[in-house]
Amino acid sequence: MIRLGVNIDHVATVRQARGERFPEPLAAAHAAILGGADLITMHLREDRRHIQDRDVELVREALAVPLNLEMACTEAMVAFARRIRPDHVCLVPEKREEVTTEGGLDVAGQRDNVKATVDALRADGIVVSVFVDPDEQAMLAANDVGAEVVEIHTGRYANARGDAAVVHEFMAIRKAATTAHQLGLRVHAGHGLTYRNVWRVAALPEVEELNIGFALVARSLFVGLPAAVREMRDEMLRAREAARQDL
Repeated sequence: MIRLGVNIDHVATVRQARGERFPEPLAAAHAAILGGADLITMHLREDRRHIQDRDVELVREALAVPLNLEMACTEAMVAFARRIRPDHVCLVPEKREEVTTEGGLDVAGQRDNVKATVDALRADGIVVSVFVDPDEQAMLAANDVGAEVVEIHTGRYANARGDAAVVHEFMAIRKAATTAHQLGLRVHAGHGLTYRNVWRVAALPEVEELNIGFALVARSLFVGLPAAVREMRDEMLRAREAARQDL
């Protein structure tokens, strides 16, 4: 089985664009669950460009499904997470000038800070993942700092153009997933995945969870969020079943 985490950040992006009180991320979370979401993912950025503190608080209070909080490795964010107690935290890099997360966290280059963050969160019973590029050294660094999960950044694969480039980037993801699994790490993946490119990644047996947001919110403009989530979940399950039958 493979899980689908629905990232609702861009519902808040629409709200913040006009400074309104709607659309409400909590309502989006409920709609995603109706469509079959296994968990809800929210990125509380330091600049609060979309999701706000209260959004996370409301989702945490109201929903029975797990909450996956994406956040930077800062003291303020650690304090917030320890107060809210999400089920999962995914540590991600942040740059204020970026439109969206541009790459994986440099775990090795920030080892002491990342390890201290992982230790603090795990002490409160929070499952911690690190968002990393599909690279063997990144898998080793994630294991070194005590993360339980790696979320493989699929952005280069999603943005690749031409069959050769797509295959090259996918093979990097597959190799990274194998390495992480061999190290005893659980494997998630996400970023830039769409209905067109999700099949290969969803078929990887090591991958337990995909976190997808923008494609679902964009699709929901035409079919509604429950249907958009249902379509993606069905695509993922078909990919996994096809891979199982090929074994």
